[in-house]
Amino acid sequence: MTQRRFGRRDAMRLGGMSAMGAFLAACGVEGQGKPQASVAPDAVAKFWNGKVKNGTVDFANWPLYMDPKRPELKKFTAKTGIKINSYDEVIQEMGPWFAKVQPQLSAGQSIGYDLMVITNSIQFGQFRDAGFLAPLDHSKLPNYVANAAKSYSQSAYDMGNVFSIPWASGITGIAYDEKKTGRPITKLADLWDPAFKGKVGMFRDLQELGNFGLLAAGIKPGESGEAEWKKAAAKLREQKDAGIVRQYYDQTYIDALGKGEVWITQAWSGDIFQKNVSDGTDFKFVVPEEGGTIWTDNMTIPITAANPVDAITLMDFFYEVENAATLAEYINYVCPVPGAQAVMKKHAAEASGEDKEYLTSVAESPLVFPSEADYAKLHYYVDFNTAEEQQDFSKIFDPIVLG
Repeated sequence: MTQRRFGRRDAMRLGGMSAMGAFLAACGVEGQGKPQASVAPDAVAKFWNGKVKNGTVDFANWPLYMDPKRPELKKFTAKTGIKINSYDEVIQEMGPWFAKVQPQLSAGQSIGYDLMVITNSIQFGQFRDAGFLAPLDHSKLPNYVANAAKSYSQSAYDMGNVFSIPWASGITGIAYDEKKTGRPITKLADLWDPAFKGKVGMFRDLQELGNFGLLAAGIKPGESGEAEWKKAAAKLREQKDAGIVRQYYDQTYIDALGKGEVWITQAWSGDIFQKNVSDGTDFKFVVPEEGGTIWTDNMTIPITAANPVDAITLMDFFYEVENAATLAEYINYVCPVPGAQAVMKKHAAEASGEDKEYLTSVAESPLVFPSEADYAKLHYYVDFNTAEEQQDFSKIFDPIVLG
């Protein structure tokens, strides 16, 4: 249980654009989301009418997003009789995944999966607006209705959870080694501090980099446009030209922090928790005063799914508090079920040795169960209405990483 867990982000070599949105407007997340495509009042009834349980489901997910032994899936089959025909870790990036399945969905054909986990991104909007996602029947999601954090129903990319419910979330903030920095890090401005010249890591992913540039410039990402992007790029250019940035990293930032090559860096919350548990380090993670960002991966049903009733039954299964707890104990990302924390504490109390220590650390981690104060500082990502806007954003920030 205490071995190193590579997170979902270990599999993501974004390198370009991810265009991820966020959730938690009800918890005070700043910015304005774009309205989703509406669905006809009878769309839910029309889709689900006549659909029945078939006893099988095919599930597409990101790599490293579940215990390899699949204990939850085995429990699901034992409870419901529904067989997991396939659980495939086939989603590596959102752009290529959309491109792969779009032809079949456009033709009204099955993509071979009844359930897929997709990031709130420009591709989420493409799936949604093209009519590729089945509208969810919330009467079939009693555990979700009862146990999900209420803020999820206010997600800008899918207001009211018409097409999706969350799988897990993560926070982008700052990680640092206080033994090296000599003081606590509390602000984005610390990433620009000449005292850390050559010891600062920034993400090479343009969406992550650009959002931090906007926040450092005092701009809310969700309310920005081209003029604001240029201001953010200028702010990031100042940081680079001053020699403060050692490198623009992909997932390798965590190794650079571990080796002492960087002392302070942009970071994903789950990585830092896992690094401290597996390697015995004491790196700190903070949501900076100016704000951080948050992303969400979501369970959705393709409109052509052969087994949608089985799929939605599985979706709801993960919102049973016990199942949400065991999943979060393994993947260590933000859990969408607040009640899971009490279950984790119970598991910790019943454990011993290293397992007890590990489970206690997960249950008490603000990286798995963020405080309301942290939620209040989280922002939506830049939202793009068109592919052209996304390309303009890329052209503005690309020279910083590549130059």
